[in-house]
Amino acid sequence: MKDIYPWQKNDWARLGELRKGPAHGLLFKGSKGIGKLDLAINYAQSLLCQDPDESNFACGKCPSCHWFEQGTHPDFRLLQPEILSLDGEETESGKKPSKQISVEQIRSLADFFGMTAHQGGRRVVLIHPAETMNPNAANALLKNLEEPPPGLLLILVSHKPQQLLPTILSRCLAFALPAPDAASASRWLAEQGVKNPAEALAASGFAPLQAVQMDEQLGSEERDRLLRGARLPESLDVFALAEALQKTDQVLVVQWLQQWCYDLSSMKLAGKLRYHLGEEAAINKLVGRVTPLNLARLQKYLQTAKREARHTLNPKLFFESLFFSYRQLMLE
Repeated sequence: MKDIYPWQKNDWARLGELRKGPAHGLLFKGSKGIGKLDLAINYAQSLLCQDPDESNFACGKCPSCHWFEQGTHPDFRLLQPEILSLDGEETESGKKPSKQISVEQIRSLADFFGMTAHQGGRRVVLIHPAETMNPNAANALLKNLEEPPPGLLLILVSHKPQQLLPTILSRCLAFALPAPDAASASRWLAEQGVKNPAEALAASGFAPLQAVQMDEQLGSEERDRLLRGARLPESLDVFALAEALQKTDQVLVVQWLQQWCYDLSSMKLAGKLRYHLGEEAAINKLVGRVTPLNLARLQKYLQTAKREARHTLNPKLFFESLFFSYRQLMLE
């Protein structure tokens, strides 16, 4: 069994209270990268365990735990998009894996819903991320939430619960997971070998699991090149920067620029930073000459650019447009 994260101890205690009479639908909600899925899996295993300990953790030794850890537990199902199940690899038909949970996946649970529990206890279905269900899948799931079979618990894990059907939300008990405290998250990141825990945590938006990946990005040549250009918009060579970054993930570059612009606005309006803790002098210098209106326009533009980044066919032209807009709004 995988241990829970240090910042989840209070959340686990709250889940312990739910064991006394858990609802048939449970919604784990919170920002991405804080460990919601791992917590939900631990909870599911503990519910199915034959001999949980006094803190309600699964024993890891009983037949139920062995089945669970091997992915063969007869009373547990995990539903997620193909792209997560296949780790991004192509399907057997050669098609790109789907990013959605399909209605066929929900319907495939029909036999499971109709069965009695193998061990005479609970059955658990975990759906992650729940907002990736397409409309037909969501409606098919709703029928099971309206008339749940005895002993069945549906656990939905969502980064964006606002995208779920209101009727699904109303039938699930919401279990909100807050962002972790900085001290616990930073200690954990240091244990994972992250070189700059505080900086990586801030850059990730206080999402520790993403901060592990962010640590590699923080020192990347691509991110450093982008920030060098962003610090000096008056001398930003749009074409050279677009040329240098054209092979970098477009969504990632937009996210870097969004974080930079968030800190520009935060410094302008509140005098503090969130993502770039070591850039106070450079950001202070920039925000003194840019208007709040232009910063708001820039953030709105970047929201649109992030959506377009997923579908662009010419990265170089996309980046040229992106950096032109940044430079123009910073210098007006």
